[in-house]
Amino acid sequence: ENGNMLFKSGRYREAHVIYTDALKIDEHNKDINSKLLYNRALVNTRIGNLREAVADCNRVLELNSQYLKALLLRARCYNDLEKFEESVADYETALQLEKTPEIKRMLREAKFALKKSKRKDYYKILGIGRNASDDEVKKAYRKKALIHHPDRHANSSAEERKEEELKFKEVGEAYAILSDAHKKSRYDSGQDIEEQEQADFDPNQMFRSFFQFNGGGRNNSSFNFEF
Repeated sequence: ENGNMLFKSGRYREAHVIYTDALKIDEHNKDINSKLLYNRALVNTRIGNLREAVADCNRVLELNSQYLKALLLRARCYNDLEKFEESVADYETALQLEKTPEIKRMLREAKFALKKSKRKDYYKILGIGRNASDDEVKKAYRKKALIHHPDRHANSSAEERKEEELKFKEVGEAYAILSDAHKKSRYDSGQDIEEQEQADFDPNQMFRSFFQFNGGGRNNSSFNFEF
């Protein structure tokens, strides 16, 4: 009870100590210890110890595989740790234990997060945040495109040229999506980008168009690097 009072008052680290000490009293009492471990897992989520929270939930579920609250908490922790497949698996198990609209909703959201995680992260490719302005998107594309442009790596090995060409293409794809309000909205909401549209994408055309209309001059057919 002391641990619960400390938890409710926001004194999480003190509550953590209480729960840890209580676990030493009767190591063979599965019922009490599973509750103590679950409570400590909750505390760990409050103080940012997500991996420790998962470890506590693991121990709870070893003691009682049908402890629904621990299963749901672990699923949430996995999601926050970006372990989306594990999160989905836990929600699916939870749904087998209790088919409620809330768990169904959480499972849908977990599957959606998993789907999004498998897409290319265009923000990461350009090295910008999700709230980047249009100017920041342009500046990021300019910088990355110049770094990875094939002309800059003409004297590199075949393997290095291939790698830089791929990065150059990805940078162009990222800019094509994030500089277009409609496509960006679809991407941010998790909708799929048309595969054919991506397959037909020409990064060199994107590069030429960008520098023609963003400081390169309309009549420039190529870009000369200065290193």
